[in-house]
Amino acid sequence: MLILIKYGYLIDPASNREGLYDVLIDNDRIRMVKSCIDIEEIRQEAEKEGRHFIYIDAHDKYVMPGFIDLHVHLREPGFEYKETIETGAKAAAAGGYTSICPMPNTKPATDSADRIKLVLDKAREDALIHILPVGAITVGQAGDELVNIQQLKDAGAVALSEDGKSVMDTALYAEAMRQAAEYNIPVFAHCEDKSLVGKGVINAGIKADEFNLPGISNAVEDIITARDILLAKETGAQLHLCHCSTKDSVRMIALAKKGGLRVTGEVCPHHFTLTEEDILTDDGNYKMNPPLRSAEDVKALKEALRDGVVDVISTDHAPHGEEEKSKSFAEAPFGIVGSETAFALTLTELVKTKILTPRQLVEKMSANPAKILNSDRGCIGEGRIADLVIADPNAEYIIDKNNFYSKGKNTPFHGRKVNGRVEYTFAAGKLVYEFKK
Repeated sequence: MLILIKYGYLIDPASNREGLYDVLIDNDRIRMVKSCIDIEEIRQEAEKEGRHFIYIDAHDKYVMPGFIDLHVHLREPGFEYKETIETGAKAAAAGGYTSICPMPNTKPATDSADRIKLVLDKAREDALIHILPVGAITVGQAGDELVNIQQLKDAGAVALSEDGKSVMDTALYAEAMRQAAEYNIPVFAHCEDKSLVGKGVINAGIKADEFNLPGISNAVEDIITARDILLAKETGAQLHLCHCSTKDSVRMIALAKKGGLRVTGEVCPHHFTLTEEDILTDDGNYKMNPPLRSAEDVKALKEALRDGVVDVISTDHAPHGEEEKSKSFAEAPFGIVGSETAFALTLTELVKTKILTPRQLVEKMSANPAKILNSDRGCIGEGRIADLVIADPNAEYIIDKNNFYSKGKNTPFHGRKVNGRVEYTFAAGKLVYEFKK
């Protein structure tokens, strides 16, 4: 198959291209990126060789490398009523993602080579896009015994994480980091002091007081962030800090980078878009971990994204059943979906407000995640895998959870007006999503 994309505004930090370019996809690879590719020449080539030809007019659209989400929950195996690899991949494709990294907190946990292989086998059968599994750090995520890190990596794990919790045994975690450094596999850290969080369900602030709910302080995150950075310094591990939500967590990332450590961080759209003050009622769709923080924290997160302190925007896509999330803060599970809203929220909240440039958006949603994974994805260059997304930055619409491909409809953004619509997503040269007008 030949696919010609013309007249689009290409944004590709990895190849240092930005401007009006045409892109030619030949089967699963990028064949040509030029200022002008003759459509009739390519059409004649396709006819002569008996190949299918697709032409896309991308006038006034962004053409970007496919987004890479370092942090999703696909729920399979064990919680298929919330999400499956198939439905999660469809939701991601609709959001412009061509590669996603599912966390290991499934049932059973992804803690062995065999379970990594099961995820990859299922992905080959059901997923439209690339599934890059993250392996657990401890057996069963119980926090007592390390997994066989070398076997997980050899089986296809791209990173290690205990996401959903922290490894509270510091000595055990230090050994995990030492081995991760030895086998050159990144550690994705969920920073939460289990002994300090207690029964907290909401930020320890004005809304916790208003609704008489137990709060989660900033220190819950900050203490483990500091510990993990110090362990990364000691062991030489590549550390990526997940869903940063506090002003001090990003301050610590800045200090770590200044000290030359292999430390990166991510922020999720809900954490830079909403504050605790947006919680108007006791609504479980606003319950997430870490929680929505103060306006002061959100300001610091935006500045860290702008200044390059925070490298990545990830979703922490966490689908749940509607009945579960219809409960109160005290009873509902943590988490919201994010795959299908992340691009629009980022464009609306950060690019349209001049906090980020379009190039920075692509860096944080594609190029930088690829670097953290030591991957050659995240680039629209000749010979590269044809993973790309075409989006209309000027499209204005209302987010409607009823149109989500994800099984999860748990979002605080239902009914919110945004700019930026994904129109086409290509994974390995295959059209895996097209917006139907």
